[in-house]
Amino acid sequence: MLPAVITALAFVIAFIVIGLAVVFAAFSGARRGAARVAGPSRGNRKAVAGVVGLVVLLLGVVVPGLVVANGESADSAPGGVQLTAAEQSGREVFRERCATCHTLSASNAVGKVGPNLDALHPPKALTLDAIKNGRARGQGQMPAALVDGEDADDVAAYIAKVAGR
Repeated sequence: MLPAVITALAFVIAFIVIGLAVVFAAFSGARRGAARVAGPSRGNRKAVAGVVGLVVLLLGVVVPGLVVANGESADSAPGGVQLTAAEQSGREVFRERCATCHTLSASNAVGKVGPNLDALHPPKALTLDAIKNGRARGQGQMPAALVDGEDADDVAAYIAKVAGR
């Protein structure tokens, strides 16, 4: 959740700075030495600057705020997949114990050691077997029993549901 807030805040600040720079440049006046052409009055320029500033503020704060407010909840995964309580628990265990090695976009994991689970789409049974027995047959270095019991079942259910979505 925190990275999403930081990203939205960075977007808002950048948007406001760019918008204010454009407004400032547009209303800064003519260049020195250039012939002065009759244009809008000072009051009109202030009114336009105020309206543009308000639009920039609304687009820079309200729109990202709505995006963050309507972001994914704790019980959903990318693509609108609804997670059960067990799958949510599996997501947390995956983040703690598996994300450093495996790639799984639903957990923002970009590990390079283990297989890319989004590409592999492993069924629950295969994941449970890999967790129980490990994978060191010359195709990886995953030790056995990194997760056990109900946690292993939750992780396998989570991976089976979200891999490749």
